[in-house]
Amino acid sequence: MQVKKIIQYSTIILLIPIGLFVLYLWAALSWTYSSGERAGYVQKLSEKGWVCKTYEGELILVSMPGTQAEKFFFTVRDKAVAVKINETVGQRVRLIYEEHKGLPTTCFGDTAYFVTDVQPLDHQQ
Repeated sequence: MQVKKIIQYSTIILLIPIGLFVLYLWAALSWTYSSGERAGYVQKLSEKGWVCKTYEGELILVSMPGTQAEKFFFTVRDKAVAVKINETVGQRVRLIYEEHKGLPTTCFGDTAYFVTDVQPLDHQQ
């Protein structure tokens, strides 16, 4: 009887931190710290990761002529969005993103900026 209670208490002691960690992950992934848009040219998009595969990319931000270009590093978790971005490589695009702070590992992406949509700008004129 004593061993059974020890096993029950041990199980509860293990499940509480795991449950808190899962709750923290859910909160970090579902609440957006900030959101916005960036315009420029996608320079690179590649699939990365050993276990958790994400798409990591670079957007060259368009600025004033004669100034040094700035890079915006981003993560794409949705394969359909990654395909749309690959179709617009070399074109001027608008990336719509959400920033999620506090993610505990790089398994969710190398950056905190998660692109949710892409819109080509060259063909709108």
